[in-house]
Amino acid sequence: MPQPTEPNPNTQTSPEARLLALGITLPPAPKPVAAYVPSVRTGNLVFVAGQIPMREGKLVHQGRVGVEVTPEQGVACARQCAINGLAVIREACGSLDRVKRIVRLGVFVACDAGYHEQPKIANGASELMLEVFGERGRHARAAVGANDLPLGAPVEVEFVVEIEP
Repeated sequence: MPQPTEPNPNTQTSPEARLLALGITLPPAPKPVAAYVPSVRTGNLVFVAGQIPMREGKLVHQGRVGVEVTPEQGVACARQCAINGLAVIREACGSLDRVKRIVRLGVFVACDAGYHEQPKIANGASELMLEVFGERGRHARAAVGANDLPLGAPVEVEFVVEIEP
């Protein structure tokens, strides 16, 4: 069976086609776990609620990065959060091809005081945005340490996305 090929982020390939080339199938958009909505659109901006690393209804890992979760697992969790966020964006917009720009990611990393590698963990989400959207995936970002996240998740990622009208 042929292996997925790495898309060239400098080509004009659509984000939906890049996902296929990367071998990524988006799950159904995760449902909220409390009193909020998955996304809100205002004008051409879509704000996506914080996504935790759920896969098939379960956390991929649980605990704090650098304690119960390795940094490598933390990066994978950030990537899973980003995949879940893309599913929410697709549900809100109909297609990722409508995304004009990834504006900002907010990445929260559950960790102990003194842990300073949040930017490396956040790259799990940021690099996926570049793989899927090319230059349109370059974004502003915050990578913040937190003592605890919902359901014991090691990472949570929120998005601001500009879409075509």
